[in-house]
Amino acid sequence: MKKSILTVCVVALLSSAASAQWKPAGDKIKTKWAEEINPENVLPEYPRPIMERSDWKNLNGLWEYAIIEKGKTPTSYEGKILVPFAVESSLSGVAKTVGKNNELWYQRTFDVPSAWKGKKVMLNFGAVDWKADIWVNDIKVGQHTGGFTPFSLDITPALNSKGDNKLVVKVWDPTSDGPQPRGKQVTKPEGIWYTSVTGIWQTVWMEPVDECHITDIRTASDIDRKKLTVDVATTGANLSSQLVEVKVFDGKQLVAVGKGLSGQTIDIQMPEDAKLWSPESPFLYSMEVALNCGGKVTDKVDSYTAMRKYSTRQDENGIVRLQLNNKDVFQFGPLDQGWWPDGLYTAPTDEALVYDIQKTKDFGYNMIRKHVKVEPARWYTHCDKLGVIVWQDMPSGDKEPEWQMYNFFTGNELKRTEESEACYRKEWKEIMDYLYNYPCIGVWVPFNERWGQFKTEEISEWTKKHDPSRLVNPASGGNHFQCGDILDLHHYPNPVLKFYDAGRATVLGEYGGIGMAMPEHLWVPDHNWGYVKFNSSKEVTDEYVKYANQLYKLIPRGYSAAVYTQTTDVEMEVNGLMTYDRKEIKIDEPRVKEINTKICNSLNK
Repeated sequence: MKKSILTVCVVALLSSAASAQWKPAGDKIKTKWAEEINPENVLPEYPRPIMERSDWKNLNGLWEYAIIEKGKTPTSYEGKILVPFAVESSLSGVAKTVGKNNELWYQRTFDVPSAWKGKKVMLNFGAVDWKADIWVNDIKVGQHTGGFTPFSLDITPALNSKGDNKLVVKVWDPTSDGPQPRGKQVTKPEGIWYTSVTGIWQTVWMEPVDECHITDIRTASDIDRKKLTVDVATTGANLSSQLVEVKVFDGKQLVAVGKGLSGQTIDIQMPEDAKLWSPESPFLYSMEVALNCGGKVTDKVDSYTAMRKYSTRQDENGIVRLQLNNKDVFQFGPLDQGWWPDGLYTAPTDEALVYDIQKTKDFGYNMIRKHVKVEPARWYTHCDKLGVIVWQDMPSGDKEPEWQMYNFFTGNELKRTEESEACYRKEWKEIMDYLYNYPCIGVWVPFNERWGQFKTEEISEWTKKHDPSRLVNPASGGNHFQCGDILDLHHYPNPVLKFYDAGRATVLGEYGGIGMAMPEHLWVPDHNWGYVKFNSSKEVTDEYVKYANQLYKLIPRGYSAAVYTQTTDVEMEVNGLMTYDRKEIKIDEPRVKEINTKICNSLNK
């Protein structure tokens, strides 16, 4: 008993010491979840639900940091930073800007559990913006570019046989001074452009694996033939003799099994009464994937999948409609930018991460357009579980060419440099590969408006070829070409059908922007911005319902989907359904849900 009490006291003292080294920086507004953060237990959930191992170690928490001139090495560190919050954020405890002329350095020590002896140790990063170099015990173990995708490094050869290990990460991010994908980050935030995000902004973790282990899973469903196809990538000796087994479960009941050698596509016949995924019934099958090498199971991961199909078809009036599971569905949802006043790109907690999605469902929507940002893997799992279709934007970058909004483009497209184009292609492919397995994603959006838009027809065709299972929206509100599956118009503030394509689905990719500034919930007390601004919840709701009824009347005339701007306020933008700190809902929820549900059900037969 005495030993137990002593242990509790020591843990409490350590936690208290860690908390004393960290507090949110600055005086900006914060969400309620900021108060719940324990620097000793930050975002403790396993970060990759689509390929989950039971044995792992979270490296989030307080690290040392330094911001120094680019090209130099730190001789000392400035203080503590709370990982995984970007250095510019309040929750990092730092809230400093880095810029193109400097680099951000991180350092911490870690130990490897003794139970991992004889295993390979993989070091995983959810996302680091933008260019990261990594050392373990002063040995360079890897480099990665791209601010939105995960990467893994085998650090086994660099580990000490006993005692602590030193981990160092160097990050360089030119933000809007470079051509790389960055979304709405800029060096000088104003209007619709927001604070830069530099460094580690998703969970860092380690896990042990065998020499023969699973490196990736790629799952696709065919509801017409009641089939799943699973491709499992593995590594290790004698790949041709490695056996992969995939088990599919409905709850605890085993419903299907498939086996194949490593490198072979595994076809799995699902039951004739296979359950389909939809926003009304977001059913997920759990999966267990095991790798057998040399007669024994060397790796096993938990995963999940869904039976669903995204397509288009021409209805009896000649209008091309979006379909889910071979049924017309009007996809309607908010523009979701995924920014947080305290964590910037990073939600304070997993509860916060799911909150916006749940409220989207509560408001009666069936879709979210994830706007020029990519989320942590758990966000997409929450969408899978709650039943929300996702339109996934490619984060924008580079320059803005001329803009022709309501006609097929007749001008000159942007000509990117070779470096810029290579960067775009690399990162867009990595994003599609990273998110391929999540059933919720129904539409890829390579470009927003004309931001960085180039080689539109080629990029659209390449996107579709890389993933034929989803629809391609070539340029949401951008310069229009006759390619892809969707023609996407933007019109603020009210819905208008100004342009139509009989050969593709025509959608209203952005409208609305009804603003209301709530004094106790503003990022900046003045200089706030919205397309139209009102002073009360009733006025905002009345205007919302007016626009929604206008949209409803345009559905039989040709619109097949719509996106309302936006889920929350973001920095100086005050046109959210909720305030930036998520503490106030600006609209009359029942009224908005009623009209939203009517719109989502408008094509039901």
